[in-house]
Amino acid sequence: MAQLAPPRPPVPVALADGDGVNRVYFRLWKWWFTTLTVLATAWLVTLGPIPAVLALVVAKHVLVAILVIGLDVDAKDRPEV
Repeated sequence: MAQLAPPRPPVPVALADGDGVNRVYFRLWKWWFTTLTVLATAWLVTLGPIPAVLALVVAKHVLVAILVIGLDVDAKDRPEV
């Protein structure tokens, strides 16, 4: 009977360069900019439909950029798992 290999371990997510305090600062930085983006978007939505659409489009891109930074997509020095 065929044997299946065990699944690969999960990829580490939201790791900053370094450890300890740097990691905490990095996560706080992400929370801070996410909160600022959401609050600025909410304020611009109250100004009317055109600023609302523009704010939502920009906020989507900013939040995806924060997510990609947190996922460490461009890490080239990490060995393949």
